[in-house]
Amino acid sequence: MLKKFILNHERRILRVLEILPGFFSWNVILFPYWGILVIPEVVAYFILAFNIYWFYQSLTIVLSATISHLKIQASINYDWIADIKQFPDWKKVHHVIIITTYKEPLYILERTINSIASQTLAKDQITVCLATEAAEPEVERKKKVADLKEKFGKTFANFFVTVHKLTIGEVKGKASNARFAAIWVKKEMVDKRKMDINYLTVTSCDADHKYHPNHFAVLTYKFLDNPKRYLYFWQAAIMFYNNIWELPALTRVPNTLGSIWNMSQLPRRDRLINQQNYSLSFKLLDEVGYWDADKIPEDWGIFFKAFYKKKGKVEVEPIYLPLHVDAALSTSFFKTIKNQYEQYKRWAWGVSDDPWIIKNYFLTPGIPFINKTMRVAWALWSHFTWPISWFIITIGLTVPTLINPAFARTTLGYTVPRLSSFILTIALVFLVIMLVFDKIYKPSRPKGFPLWRAVIMPLEFVLMPVAGFIFTALPGLDAHTRLMLGKYIQYKVTEKV
Repeated sequence: MLKKFILNHERRILRVLEILPGFFSWNVILFPYWGILVIPEVVAYFILAFNIYWFYQSLTIVLSATISHLKIQASINYDWIADIKQFPDWKKVHHVIIITTYKEPLYILERTINSIASQTLAKDQITVCLATEAAEPEVERKKKVADLKEKFGKTFANFFVTVHKLTIGEVKGKASNARFAAIWVKKEMVDKRKMDINYLTVTSCDADHKYHPNHFAVLTYKFLDNPKRYLYFWQAAIMFYNNIWELPALTRVPNTLGSIWNMSQLPRRDRLINQQNYSLSFKLLDEVGYWDADKIPEDWGIFFKAFYKKKGKVEVEPIYLPLHVDAALSTSFFKTIKNQYEQYKRWAWGVSDDPWIIKNYFLTPGIPFINKTMRVAWALWSHFTWPISWFIITIGLTVPTLINPAFARTTLGYTVPRLSSFILTIALVFLVIMLVFDKIYKPSRPKGFPLWRAVIMPLEFVLMPVAGFIFTALPGLDAHTRLMLGKYIQYKVTEKV
């Protein structure tokens, strides 16, 4: 009966679900300001509970990041090739790497492809597909392609180039470009050359990503060693470290914290969902119908598309290796701030996936209730709380008690802010541990970077409240509000300099 109701009113229900994240965010953010006048005790306990939750989150991030660190160090130093050769069919495995690109400078593309050429795995087991866009100026695009073909054309088993032209029903972005490239590669390698799709993997790669030399050796091992290989994604630790030393302090702070956060998620199999750069079997990608060309978010989108298609049996397995990417950067301080803001807003736009994720939660039969509920609940919690955490943690009861000074003079009004402050102060200890990991995985200080600035760099983290507001709260609230009002965003490629 519920399924019939949803199908009969699908458009209206999806529109209501689009309104829901913004409605939730604005109400939670504003709740302390009107609630302090009506139900101040509830407001106080709500903020205290959220701060305790934040402490718990900080603790789990540090613990899981520590686990990741130990496993990454072991994986970096391990001889994966020796283990791979124990499989009789190891030479049959072939990796297709789709590099989506639009107007990226030649040197960035060269850096990415160089990292693939430096893999410990044999290059004849790797195909690179440079997925370009027809919208890029033709002369510039062809010049870059010619230079890359001249340098890398004979390095790999294949060096393909596709040119995606936007068609009706598609939106600009990585998803539509990657879909076009993957379908083209499938026709070329499987349909035409008769390669065994059962031994093909496909990797979604941005133009600015730099792989660890062991990456595809580890992927080969995990693919061969997993009897459920056609139901898995593989995810490395995304770290925004390619240009970390070039960033202004205000954007270096969130990129550092984001890198450690990504590393901490690898052991959380209950939460781990592929993002930015990930791999899966070509067979799984083909069976679920590739990325959706009419959506901007593509990473969580393809996961949940596969998750529902395969009745909840799809999982994400970590690759315990760092994968360095570019942080948003531009030619001036203010342009960098804008560039970073737009990137975070695009990531926050992942909330636009929530309506169809919720819809399919009710419409897809055959998925164990606990499995689908845990997966969907984590996705919704991640998206829905994106804009609100900063307001609750940073402002807390400080501003609301100015509105109701009488409550501030009560025992509860006096105790809760101090107890919350104590909890958050203890949580700062975890920041020290995160900075240790940052020191380990961040590239060495460039020669042109002053030593004194490197020494005082930890002091930059006093900017966390400001950076959190500009790059977390605002872009998240921006994305939620646009979705709520039906003002859908256009895909903007992060500028590369």
